[in-house]
Amino acid sequence: MMQVLPIQSCATTKEGQSPGKLIVLTGPSGVGKGTLMRSLLQRHPELYYSVSVTTRSPRPGEINGKNYYFISRRKFEQLVAQGQFLEWAEFAGNYYGTPREAVLNQVLSGKLVVLEIELEGARQIRTSFPSALSIFILPPSFEELEKRIRGRGQDSEEAIARRLCRAKVEIKAADEFDVQIVNNDFETALNAIEAALFK
Repeated sequence: MMQVLPIQSCATTKEGQSPGKLIVLTGPSGVGKGTLMRSLLQRHPELYYSVSVTTRSPRPGEINGKNYYFISRRKFEQLVAQGQFLEWAEFAGNYYGTPREAVLNQVLSGKLVVLEIELEGARQIRTSFPSALSIFILPPSFEELEKRIRGRGQDSEEAIARRLCRAKVEIKAADEFDVQIVNNDFETALNAIEAALFK
């Protein structure tokens, strides 16, 4: 079990500086988390987006260090052994993790830090940092989710089946989160995330 610093320690920020906060955004594959996150960061450049580390291959147009840090399984496992991740999980045959030090430093300096992570990782964060705000993005329906995943044209039939099976489990966990937002209309969903972050 990795040792974790309590986020409450961010109360010791400089005079007049508001304490930082950790925000976790999750939801099933294909629900539109990434698109919502990109728009949120365009509107609010003051947010700190934590770039995850992954062992999966880059998709067309993805940039190392911007979308993800793409590394080998061996390197990832070394980082896990060194306790370098705030959370990590295996999803669809690949590892994903959040670099610990960068996130803690940003929270301690008073920033709102946003993580876009999988359910397993979100649960780890909630255990370690009960004060984190957790947001779950839901699809309007399961049928719509399947349509979106197939529409991406990035996965094999086997990978699609795996993602859909996983999505059923993840959707059942939505009630564990502080805020649930249905991504039916993009602008409405984005406004709802802003309302949760800046209330």
